[in-house]
Amino acid sequence: MMFPFDPNRLDDLSRRQLIADMAKYCLGVTVLPAGFAAALQAADDKKKAAPAKSSSASSSGGKAKHLIYLYMQGAMSHLDTFDPKPKSKVQGDTKPIQTKISGVQFGEKLPELAKIADKLAVIRSMNTSTAAHEPARYLLSTSYKPIATTRHPGLGSWIHKSLGRIHKELPVAVQVGGGIGPGYLGAEFAPVPVGDPSLGLQNTKSPAYLTDSAFDKRMDLSHAFDSDFRKLAGKNRKVNGYDDLYKDAIHLLRSEDLKAFDISKESDDAKKGYGDSRFGKGCLLARRLVEHGVRYVEVSLGSWDHHVDLWTKMGTIGSELDKAAAHLISDLSSKGLLKDTMVVIGTEFGRKPEINQNSGRDHHPAAFSCVLAGGPIKAGQVYGQSDADAFRVESDGVTPEDLNATIAVAMGIPHDKEIHSPDGRPFKIGNTGKPITKLV
Repeated sequence: MMFPFDPNRLDDLSRRQLIADMAKYCLGVTVLPAGFAAALQAADDKKKAAPAKSSSASSSGGKAKHLIYLYMQGAMSHLDTFDPKPKSKVQGDTKPIQTKISGVQFGEKLPELAKIADKLAVIRSMNTSTAAHEPARYLLSTSYKPIATTRHPGLGSWIHKSLGRIHKELPVAVQVGGGIGPGYLGAEFAPVPVGDPSLGLQNTKSPAYLTDSAFDKRMDLSHAFDSDFRKLAGKNRKVNGYDDLYKDAIHLLRSEDLKAFDISKESDDAKKGYGDSRFGKGCLLARRLVEHGVRYVEVSLGSWDHHVDLWTKMGTIGSELDKAAAHLISDLSSKGLLKDTMVVIGTEFGRKPEINQNSGRDHHPAAFSCVLAGGPIKAGQVYGQSDADAFRVESDGVTPEDLNATIAVAMGIPHDKEIHSPDGRPFKIGNTGKPITKLV
């Protein structure tokens, strides 16, 4: 059955929470304060000396500047969404509907996405090497299988490391609903987690009694307490990484652009377009963040782990995906942001064509689908093909590694560039994957 979200999957989140709790009791705040006021001011002066890039500037060489990754948690059924097989006995209760691309059909729960299919590139030949949720999720985001000796960075952290920030104060990467963390890249490259998009970043205001001046004095005191430890730590990258993380957090808390996380500032009409589901609100937040200069936003929708009563559940979750994702892409397009923003609808694997005794579908890694849109993606096409029953890939197979290499090329990241882990091992954003040249 579907696994619950484990916050420890964000690698450093538990350690950040520990330090946050210490700060809460020692400094009287509920954010992540660390470091010292003088260094914070120096960092602020350095940032102000360099002009911030505009989030509305056109991307270099036609590459995407932003990525919104819509992750379908739990393994979305390809037969009931983007690869229906109406002539097959395994199709089940889902009826196909015509899309805006001639001869291409989607499942009936995706009417809004069908209307904008000309803005989409649908990959129907995804396949992966495992049918277990956690390892497949890890592979999808990192391009590597999990091993005991190395924690690989997720896609958002890769993009952070490769491209850096757009906005001088907003984070590079945000995850709405959890995801894979920075791995060996360290806390400096950790995505900012948002639990509930309706609430944005919580605990961002100091208590009434704690002025900025008093806050800075407490930070100075905190630094004085751990000065001996810092001398021993020297240039330890993990210690310095946490310092950078806390400094960035304080900059953000004092920034006017914190409003980017507040979807209550959107009009009622804007909110209505995305729907009232948490996923819809997450997509609205993603659009706001991209608009303000955040480079990577991941929004999760679960659970798609439909071992039981699939078609009843599809009525709810399919509609949530359809309404929010279609409106997101259309909204980005109408605001002139789609040319600079790549959108991905991805999942860890597919679901078995054979219908089980509980009117559901079990895990199936041999064939599934994903969708790309925006940026330099060549839309209005289907790439790859599964067989007549959607059981296996028939042509142009695509692995998670290939997908990530394609995303890298679309964003102007050399897919074959190596980044070394602390122990000197070389890694690539797409591992051994090859970019799909027909899509970018």
